[in-house]
Amino acid sequence: MKLRILAPLLLLAACQPAPPVATPAASTPPALVIGTFTDDYGSRHIVSESLWQHGTRNRYRIVRWNVAEQYLIAQNDSSNSAEQGRWSRIDWMPLAGMPPYTWGFCLTAWDAPSREAAEATPAANRAAPRTGCGGYPFSRMTMTAGER
Repeated sequence: MKLRILAPLLLLAACQPAPPVATPAASTPPALVIGTFTDDYGSRHIVSESLWQHGTRNRYRIVRWNVAEQYLIAQNDSSNSAEQGRWSRIDWMPLAGMPPYTWGFCLTAWDAPSREAAEATPAANRAAPRTGCGGYPFSRMTMTAGER
């Protein structure tokens, strides 16, 4: 008796469509932030879809791009100079009228204990790029000559 009831229910459950899968375009970073850059403090940054390298020692393994809200979530590499294995949220914004700088970033969270905690960190204040990064300015980025 139980099998007669259970079998049709299992069959119905198996026929349900799979949940939609996020399209890659939703997590593809904008070209603006991909490449080799120098910030306004003279540090070099190499940003790809999966890795942000700051200088020669600090790496952030990118696990999520939120393009709509202009931030990414990354895990700090175990060889970083500080906060090894912790989690970071990096907010970015385009910069208009500031040549040679084309965009800026804020390391909004750098030592979150988990991915979820980094994600829950309040966004940097893009309306005030000179103070919107926890009271500090966004770091401005310029493309390194001849590199993308």
